[in-house]
Amino acid sequence: MAREPNVRENWGSRLGFILAAVGSALGLGNIWRFPGVAYENGGGAFLIPYLVALCTAGIPLLILEFTIGRRFRGSAPLAFRRLNRNTEFIGWWQVAISIVIGVYYAVIIAWAAWYAYFSLEQQWGEDPAQFLMVDFLQAGGLYDFGTWLPGLAVALALVWFATLAVIGAGVKKGIEATSKIFIPLLVVLFGALLVQSLTLDGAVDGLNAFFTPDWEAIRGPQVWLAAYAQIFFTLSVGFGIMITYGSYLKRKSDITTSAWTVGMSNSFGEILAGIAVFSVLGFLALETGVPIDEQSYQGVGLAFIAFPAIINTLPYLAGLFGVLFFVSLVVAGWASLISVVEVPVAAFEDRFGWGRRKTVMIVGGGMAVVSLILFPTVNGLMVLDVTDHFINNYGIAVAAPVAIIAVVWVLWRWKELRDDANATSAFKIGPIWFACLGVITPLALAVILFFNVQDLLTAGPDSPLADYREYQAFGWAVAGGSLAFALVMAVVLRRKEGPPAVPEEVFDDAGFVAIEKEVDL
Repeated sequence: MAREPNVRENWGSRLGFILAAVGSALGLGNIWRFPGVAYENGGGAFLIPYLVALCTAGIPLLILEFTIGRRFRGSAPLAFRRLNRNTEFIGWWQVAISIVIGVYYAVIIAWAAWYAYFSLEQQWGEDPAQFLMVDFLQAGGLYDFGTWLPGLAVALALVWFATLAVIGAGVKKGIEATSKIFIPLLVVLFGALLVQSLTLDGAVDGLNAFFTPDWEAIRGPQVWLAAYAQIFFTLSVGFGIMITYGSYLKRKSDITTSAWTVGMSNSFGEILAGIAVFSVLGFLALETGVPIDEQSYQGVGLAFIAFPAIINTLPYLAGLFGVLFFVSLVVAGWASLISVVEVPVAAFEDRFGWGRRKTVMIVGGGMAVVSLILFPTVNGLMVLDVTDHFINNYGIAVAAPVAIIAVVWVLWRWKELRDDANATSAFKIGPIWFACLGVITPLALAVILFFNVQDLLTAGPDSPLADYREYQAFGWAVAGGSLAFALVMAVVLRRKEGPPAVPEEVFDDAGFVAIEKEVDL
């Protein structure tokens, strides 16, 4: 006899769901990755392939994941099991990817928290790069085990404590309530940062560098691939987050409008981040005489080297500017971390029938312990860098198209899911959605994966990918281990009784969503 599932929470309001989903998407990549990608790929002209990628891949995939979550009322493994017993491994694959990302993502938030404190008196001195790599992180190679960094460990422990406290409080009282406070706070913080950035000398030069279109660039395929890669990177799709968040939606939720709102809000935030970042890079170029194209304009180098250098040269309110920037990183990163950790917590809660607090203690606590062992160490930066490269470029890039192909082509469930989304949505989807989801999205992901592997295998000693090639045994073990974990979990649980295959509170006799008198969400 199948066991009864735990009572599933719902979002308390549409606003709460939107803010939580936007908070997941608005992570560190919006602030430190998008501006550099846009600048390298045509400047203002990059917005054309970027928006095309958003509309033809990002939004369709959001609609799919929200619909799967709501229709099957479960975390990624349970939703895929209810979709078809043989596809549960896809859900566990997404869970494994989320576990890996969550374990290393937390330490970046801890870095940002320390840098908010360092900003008050610019403790990084005249050489922010030296301070970051030698004084703060004491960075060594991947296999340089030994030294533990207690100050960083304390900050990381606090990040995990706050994250698990929110998730332990549940969907409505924890994730939704926190999102309603901290996402508006992020908007205020980043708005203040944006205004201050635009008042700097040289800001116009930075904006010209960012927005000046290179129309020739967008004729090449690499720019279009970069646009699709950015969309997949930034929308939190492909590793269970939006399926999990979708599973907490009420029955009358407007799926398509919510997907468009989340996608457009995320892109608007990225563009504003580009404006702020290149305004301050323009100022730094004016002050130092170093052209923008020779500066660190994305990733760790932008956040923890370039911005401290900029803060050093500010004529006024330098400490305030630094606090605004790094607290914005903390809030943006924390909102994303909450969503990432919710994926495995919800999965184990669903499939093993554990209570929320027990699951948070076992799963979330386990992730925290691994994070505290691996990353506040001298080799933590290299472990993070290699892990991030392989899990994003080869883990998600394989898992996402496998999920799409299974749902759309192998099981041919796209019509059912389309009808489910349309039943409660003002904006209807049809054949165009199928073409974008079933053809354009997996094709783009396949091409991106091909070039990622090719670039890695052909990387020379002076290539930015040289470290990844040197440590590829570790990287492939991480990426391949996520799939191995998924297969083991699926096999172990295949004969385990779970919640009813068709949740009665969701389906009527025709197999469509049962609409009852509920408040619109």
